[in-house]
Parts: sequence; C-alpha cells; structure tokens
Amino acid sequence: MSEITLTIDDKEVKGKEGDTVLEICQANGIDVPTLCHHEGLSDVGACRMCVVEIERERRPIPSCTYPARDGLVVKTNTEQLEKYRRLLLELMVSEHNHDCSVCESDGRCELQNLINRYGIDKPRFPITESIEPIDDSSGTILRDPNKCILCGRCVRACAEISMHRILDFANRGDKTVVAADMNELLGQCGCMFCGACVQVCPTGALSPKSARFQGKDKEFTKVRTTCSGCGNGCQIELSIKDNRITKVYGVEDGPENKGHLCVKGRFGFDYVHHPDRLTTPLIKHNGKLEEASWDEALDLVASRFKELKDKYGSNALAGIASAKCTNEESYLFQKFIRTCFGTNSVDFCTRLCHTTSAVALTRAFGSGAMTNSIRDCEKSDVVLIAGFNPTETSPVLADHLKHLVKFNGLKLIVVDPRATDITEYSELWLRPRIGTDAAWINGMMNVIINEDLYDRGFVENRTENFDEFRKPISKYTPEKVEEITGIPKEKIIAAARLYTQADRASIMFSMGITQHIYGTDNVAALCNLAMLTGNVGREGVGVNTISKQNNGQGAGDMGCLVNI
Repeated sequence: MSEITLTIDDKEVKGKEGDTVLEICQANGIDVPTLCHHEGLSDVGACRMCVVEIERERRPIPSCTYPARDGLVVKTNTEQLEKYRRLLLELMVSEHNHDCSVCESDGRCELQNLINRYGIDKPRFPITESIEPIDDSSGTILRDPNKCILCGRCVRACAEISMHRILDFANRGDKTVVAADMNELLGQCGCMFCGACVQVCPTGALSPKSARFQGKDKEFTKVRTTCSGCGNGCQIELSIKDNRITKVYGVEDGPENKGHLCVKGRFGFDYVHHPDRLTTPLIKHNGKLEEASWDEALDLVASRFKELKDKYGSNALAGIASAKCTNEESYLFQKFIRTCFGTNSVDFCTRLCHTTSAVALTRAFGSGAMTNSIRDCEKSDVVLIAGFNPTETSPVLADHLKHLVKFNGLKLIVVDPRATDITEYSELWLRPRIGTDAAWINGMMNVIINEDLYDRGFVENRTENFDEFRKPISKYTPEKVEEITGIPKEKIIAAARLYTQADRASIMFSMGITQHIYGTDNVAALCNLAMLTGNVGREGVGVNTISKQNNGQGAGDMGCLVNI
C-alpha cells in the first residue's frame, strides 16, 4: 500500500492508503474516543463517538468507517464535536441504570472511562428504570442486558473471530436487544463459550461468571503468561486476588492469538484451586497414604534412588519429562537425570507423537521445528491440512483459519478420513483410507512433475538427487493412488494443481500423519512436496508440525531426549 499524507488537528501525519481515518489517528497517537470499534473487527459506525469534522463534509463523520485519502484535512477535538459526544454519552447512560458501584467491570469499563472523561455526573434525560432479567444459564458467561449499549462488538466477534454466529440483534427500535440463537438462554443454545464476546465487551454486559462477587477489576493483580492448553502459544492475562486466579483475558497484542482464546484457555483454570488437588506430599505407610513434609518426602525419594543406583547401576534409572513445563524446568530435569542418575535415559511425550516429525524435518531442513510460525498462515494463499483436526486440538487456530477462508480468500485442502468441522470450510476434502498418507502425497507430486508444475529453479539450486527422487514417484499415478487410498483421481489432480499454483502454500500436519510406524516417511513426503514446489524459506509457506502440548519444542531443545 502506498503512503498518504493527511492534516489532522493542524498537524501533518502519514498513513497507509486503505486505512480509515480512525486507524491513522490511532497510529499517530491522536486520541479519538470510540465504543463500537475494536481492532480485528469490522467497523459499523454504531456508537458515533468517533465522529470527526472533515473538510468539505457537511456534517460530522464517523472516523472508523471513513476511508482516508491523500490531502484530507481532519479535525478531531473541536468544541462542537465534544458537545456531540457528550450528548451521545448522556443518551447511552439514560438507557439503563448504570450503577458502577456494584459492577465487577468497574475500572475496566470503557463506557465508565468516557463518562469520567466528559464529567457526566447525571444525564439530562430520564433514566429508563425497567430491569431486564440477567442470563446466568451458562456455566462460564454472565449476560446482563441492563448494561448493554448495543455497540455490536459481541455480535461481530461471534461472527468474525470465533465464526460461530450465535449472537445477533433481535427486535427493532427501542426494543432492540442482543440475542443468542433464536432468543434463547446462552446456556441452552449452540454457544461454544470461547468468550470472544466477553473479551470485546466495553461494559459489564458480558463478563466471566467466575468473577462475580469477587471484587472490582481494579482490585486484581494482572499477570501475563502463556496458556498451557495446547501448542498454539496464546498469551493470556490472569487477574489474581488473594493468591487466586479469578478470571482470564486474552492479551490483545499476543502474537498468535490477538486476544482470542478457546473455552479451555479462558475458563478452564478452576483446576488450579480445586479442593481435590494435592497440596502436600503423601507417603504410603502400611498400604495407606499419609501426609508428610516436603523434607521427609524428598529425603525418602533421594535415598531410594540412591539405593537403586548403588545396587543396579545408573542404567536402571530413567526420567520422563513433561512437554507442559517451562524451558528452565525441562533443562534442570534433564540435567538432574544426567548428573545425579548418571544416565542419558530421559525422554518426554514427543517420543510417541512427534519424534517422526523431528527426524524427517531435521533430515530435510536441518531442524526438527516447524519452518514457519502459526500466525504466518495469514500470508498463505493455500493451506494443506493433513492428519490434524484444529477445531478439537487448536481451537484458536481453527477459528483463525475459518476467518481467513471467509474474509481473506484463503483456500484449504483438508486431508482426513473423517468429516470434521474444518472440512466445511475446505476448497477440497480428500478422504484417504487410514494408513495411505504417503501414497496420496506421492500422487500429488506425480501430477506436479508430469504436468511440469514444479519450481525448477528451487529444485535445481536448493535440493539434491532429483533424478533419483523421480523414479519412485513416477509409479504413483493418479489411477494407482485412487486404487491405494480410495481418493478419486480427479481430486488428487485438483489438489496438486491448487497447491502448486498458489503463490504461497503452507502445510500443517499433526499426529494423524506422525503416529504411524511409517510416520517419518509421511513427514518426509510432505517435506518433499514443499521443496518440489518451492514452498520453503518464505513467509506464508513451509512445513509446520502442530504440537498438542504447549512446550514440546522447548522440552526437546532443552535436552529431554535420549540422543542428546
């Protein structure tokens, strides 16, 4: 996009062609109030708080929907605009009895912040005193329509971020409300409880149920960390009071999730304080577990390990690390096994799920890690998903892929014997017989070579043994592959052309590809497919293994492997 120059409040500022006036104001640190705008959502100009005066326009214009252009002259803080915004706020406040003193969102509420900014103690208009029933049918989300300002953020978040389309406006005029499904209770409709609506709500109309009566937002200590639910790497903000986690929000600038979370990441933290969780060591005496001190337990374990080592030798001992631990913990664990036990017998769960990936990727690219970041799919034209059900194992990634299909024109090739949620968004869905993955991958490469669709420059300059590679691939004709896999030959050909003709094509795979006795061969074939088409070494391409655990890569990098 080309650069444009605007004059805003008598200052010359730069922006990008295609941005709105509001986006350029925010990028240049110019404060324009808004309630319905939220980064990552479409703009509808519903609240009208962001109105500005634009030269040669007869009336104030919502800056969130007005496309900027070169030479535009804008005023954002005139006396007339401030009067207009104050009037709008007074009208909003009059709609309901907004009592901040009993609201958990006190301190986080954007409406409250604007009311304080404009010094509104009491609106000029009579306040609507009718009280709507609170919807507490959900186990995770509390819905209070009395605090709703109809900004529409939750509706757009449900449709554009989580892609569920559960929330929408119902009725008309002053009877307009935000409703779930066919005006049902939230706990009785098709809601997935990802909390995207809670994340974007500017008031207390939608809030985590766990935070009810636990105190106001400003009373909590905020701690940023990484969600441990899966391998997506979502950044979360914990609200902590009295040493207890009360609620979780997604970090808006989190590189992988941009504030979005799944139900597990946002609401699945209650196990931390569950009464059944062990808080003290237990030692078995006469067949019964009894509480013990940490010193007693550690002394017992150390002495028993020493006895075994002295009697049977170091190789009688081993350690199993966890892919959910931090890098520091994993490093210390493998160091303990190697130095205190005196053995290299240390491993973790990747031995089952992704060792095949590490071996094949290392052979092909020199590293056992995914070649690109998860969020890099934003730059892809086509994503090939194989042996991976993102809706179940990486919900935030699944929602993002669906968003890219719907709004960015991304095309998906999904290879899965089952009809999963993500297949509904696919351009092509291939259903191979279980255990025939190498055949359909080789079949795609057969089509690519025979139709001369491969990247000759990449193959000649950055690969080896191409002539030897062609010999076995030549046997996997579409007809032969159909016979082996059950995938119609027409779909094999279509998938090969779609993947090859994309400027940037990415591969995402997981344990449906790797957890086989020939898993290494499957991943190696995917690496060959990427190299054959030159889809390595750029943004939006690559061969990307999606891990189930949050720090499998870190555990391996820190040495929790036998062969390190």
